Amino acid sequence: MWWGLACLCGLGAVLIAGVPTPLGAQVPASAADAPPPEVVVPGELVVEPPTLINLGFEWFIQGDTNRNASVEVGYRRQGVADWSPALPLLRIGGERIYAESRVDVVLPAMFAGSVIDLEPDTAYEIRMRMTDPDGVRGQAERVVSVRTRAEPTPVAGGRIFHVYPHGHTGPKQEPAFEGLMCAYNFWCAGTDWATAGRPRVRPGDTVLVHAGVYRYDRYEYTNKPHVNRTVPLEGTYYLTASGTPERPIAITAAGDGEVVFDGNGNFALFDVRAADHTYFEGITFRNSEIAILAGTQFLMGATGLTVKHSHFQNVGAGVFTNYAGSSGFYIADNTFIGRNDPGHLIGWDGAIWEPFHGVNGQVFPPRMASYVAVKLYGPGHIVAYNHIAHFHDGINIETYGNPDGSMPSGPGIGDGPRYPTPEYWDRRPVAIDFYNNYITNSHDNPIEADGGMHNIRIMRNLFLNHPSHAFCNQPALGGPIYWIRNIAYNLPAGSTRLTAGSAGVVFYNNTVLSETAVAAGSNVHWRNNLMLGQHAAPAIFSVRTFTNYTSSDYNGFRPNPKAETSFEWTSPSTGVATDFAGLSGPTTLEARRFATLEEYSRATGQDRNSVLIDFDVFVRVPPLDARDKTTLQRLYGPGDLDVRLRPASAAVDRGVVLPTVTDGFTGRAPDLGALEYGSVLPHYGPRKR
Repeated sequence: MWWGLACLCGLGAVLIAGVPTPLGAQVPASAADAPPPEVVVPGELVVEPPTLINLGFEWFIQGDTNRNASVEVGYRRQGVADWSPALPLLRIGGERIYAESRVDVVLPAMFAGSVIDLEPDTAYEIRMRMTDPDGVRGQAERVVSVRTRAEPTPVAGGRIFHVYPHGHTGPKQEPAFEGLMCAYNFWCAGTDWATAGRPRVRPGDTVLVHAGVYRYDRYEYTNKPHVNRTVPLEGTYYLTASGTPERPIAITAAGDGEVVFDGNGNFALFDVRAADHTYFEGITFRNSEIAILAGTQFLMGATGLTVKHSHFQNVGAGVFTNYAGSSGFYIADNTFIGRNDPGHLIGWDGAIWEPFHGVNGQVFPPRMASYVAVKLYGPGHIVAYNHIAHFHDGINIETYGNPDGSMPSGPGIGDGPRYPTPEYWDRRPVAIDFYNNYITNSHDNPIEADGGMHNIRIMRNLFLNHPSHAFCNQPALGGPIYWIRNIAYNLPAGSTRLTAGSAGVVFYNNTVLSETAVAAGSNVHWRNNLMLGQHAAPAIFSVRTFTNYTSSDYNGFRPNPKAETSFEWTSPSTGVATDFAGLSGPTTLEARRFATLEEYSRATGQDRNSVLIDFDVFVRVPPLDARDKTTLQRLYGPGDLDVRLRPASAAVDRGVVLPTVTDGFTGRAPDLGALEYGSVLPHYGPRKR
């Protein structure tokens, strides 16, 4: 189900300049009843699909044309008396994200945000209070009860089917089958009869796969069980039975040794596009272009897919869906090892990589032998505690284009809504979590929030060795896109990508060890970050924003020595809130460049509480230089650096309180960067089973 939309059934959306009027807003009966445009009018409150540890909300509004309304948030477990503060909701509305005929999104007026780091499978009450110095017309306080999601597990006490490889000579537990499809379906074959099998499994069943290598020859048309028990030519396991959220259909390793499904070089090893709530655990997927094909844009896709404690080897992609109807995936504690060069850092584009063509057998541009470990679209996904190495990209939201229910602009395209209408809200990419992953050695980006809309939470990840930008938003379609307590090191082309007017991106308490340059953003905010350069660009911090409510403060900067310009701030002229002309034509933004933090802060009003720092704030972080070709391709591991803060360093106690982000800080104020001094270190990558 789509959470929080039951009250919207049968309601339409009124289009005003391509943007839907917020449903539930108190629209005046006549002009005489209309409040002044500065007064905020609360509208529909949308509760997004819960994830294990986060809850997301959208509160649509009218009015507040001067953007001085706010929404404070409190939360508590059900049955607990006291409220705890959470991050305030982010004010959104009027921002435009545009990229020729590919994307044209205009955001309706709303507040959106998340309560983060909760306990799984726990009931909470969330209180939201809207205030406005100009007044609130309507219900200013809302309290909702929401339960976080439970981690998926196989059903205890369900039916169990045992699968053994060909040639197994030991005892067998019954019911026993040779080959997965013979257990999954009532019939299996390597001939045309392969498609005659109908599912034997039903919700709550577990298929226990015993140790062995399951590898077939898809090119031999045969009834021999040891040659093929998938389908002819493709060699794909087509799974078509659906479980339920409480009763998934599980395919798990039996625990008597490694279970390997080898695609023998085929295109898709498993196709689960027609199967909801499939559960994999303890499996090795290898030797296929796509290990688990879970969705195809505009066609079909699965919901509720779970993949845990598994290994992906020699694959072009691990888990893949770009279908908007896919939702609720849980991809956790897996290892993805791609086929790209494991010994050299090299980007897919950029002049700095051209000299390495022909060196040690390398080619430029490099072959994309492995594309992406995990690609997703749709709401409610979780990708956590994974180790990913040697892919073009690590974890991506599909760039997609305009979300379903909206239309881009351009010659011959026609007119239509610039934001999805409510009947498509269950297909929006919202409420997506990427946390505690360790991602290394990409050709491009470790994580792409591209195409994400609201409440994308990217938290506590470790990014090492990425030729392009670790903090990639190309583009972000509304926000908040939360980047919280991530560590990024060895990014020789820079740390951050925001393009096409990417809106609502928020950076809190990150340790960023390369330059930050925003090409085209709006409504972007930085707090409590550490930013130290790698000589990817002269300026340590360069921002081009179409909104004068973009903000930055309480950060620590280490400008590059001898740089003539260390800070750049390009924005609308003073007194102008927004100016999106530069998205589709000549820019009218005002560009300002500064040599020092003091000059920049005084002229722009930004970063007035920020400080200068150096590499000595860390226990051990070797400075890198992207201009040094002798070290440019070196790959670094977690043991090569220690980003914990030194006691009494310039980064300690210099931050600002951000509820749920800085909770439990140990000094008189929160520290800057990803790791609070003296705190327990995060765990990156797979946890033990």
